[in-house]
Amino acid sequence: MPAAAVPDRLVVGRVIRPHGVKGEVVVQPLTDAPDRFTAGTELALGDPEQAEPLRPLVVAAARDDRGWLLVSFDGVADRDAAEPLRGGLLSIPREAARPLAADEFWSHQLVGLAVFDREGTRRGVVDEVMPGTAHDLLSVRLDGGASVLVPAVAALVTVELDAGRLVVDAVPGLLDPA
Repeated sequence: MPAAAVPDRLVVGRVIRPHGVKGEVVVQPLTDAPDRFTAGTELALGDPEQAEPLRPLVVAAARDDRGWLLVSFDGVADRDAAEPLRGGLLSIPREAARPLAADEFWSHQLVGLAVFDREGTRRGVVDEVMPGTAHDLLSVRLDGGASVLVPAVAALVTVELDAGRLVVDAVPGLLDPA
C-alpha cells in the first residue's frame, strides 16, 4: 500500500466546545508547537480532507487550561457565534509547518507503513492515525483482515520511515484482534 498523499493542510487542533459567554472555545491541541495559537495566527476551520470550503479564523487570544487551550477568534464575540465551531478541525497550510528534526515525522507519513513485530514478522499496515487525548492511536489493518488500535508511544512503537516500516513491541494481545 503506498503512503498517504502529502496533505495541503496540517491539522493542529480540534474545537471541543464553547467556553463561557464571550466567544471563547476549548481547543484540543494536536501539535507540539504551542505558537500555533498565538494572537494573530491564521487558521482554517473544517476538515481539510473534505471538499467543503474551510472557514478562515484568526486567533485573538489563547491561554492554557490544564493541557487544553481556551481560544478566542476575531469576529467570534459570543457563545452563539462560537457554537458552530464545535467539533471543527483547525489547520494550517503545509508550507507554514515548522521543519522537522531527523527523528520526527508527520502523521500522514505513517499511513501505509508496513507493521512488523520485534521478531521481524510482518503483521499488517497502518490504515489511519487517530488523534487521542494522551497520545495518537494507530489503526493497524492486520494481514488477516481484522483491525487493531496500537498506542503511538515510543515504548511500543519504532518508526523507520526510510525502511517504510513501523516496528511494534507486540505485548500480549496488542496485535491480536479481540
